[in-house]
Amino acid sequence: MRMFVDVPTVYLCADAVDFRKSINGLAALVEAELELPVLSGALFVFCNKGRDKLKLLYWDNTGFALWYKRLDKHKLKWPKLMSCHPP
Repeated sequence: MRMFVDVPTVYLCADAVDFRKSINGLAALVEAELELPVLSGALFVFCNKGRDKLKLLYWDNTGFALWYKRLDKHKLKWPKLMSCHPP
């Protein structure tokens, strides 16, 4: 399996996300709050409040893939690009 083949766009959610959310919860967040098409093939990247975990959501035309990364000793430098929650 080749991951992230021809990803048209990458979206970083600047706000911390509740990491109890899995595929359905993150997909709902993308469509309802970001107002983006979750089936577009774009890669959606989410970070937790502690900035030590990442989740990546991706639709590859056969289904959703969800990747999870946890850092042991470091924190992520997370930009403030796009809010996941309206003001």
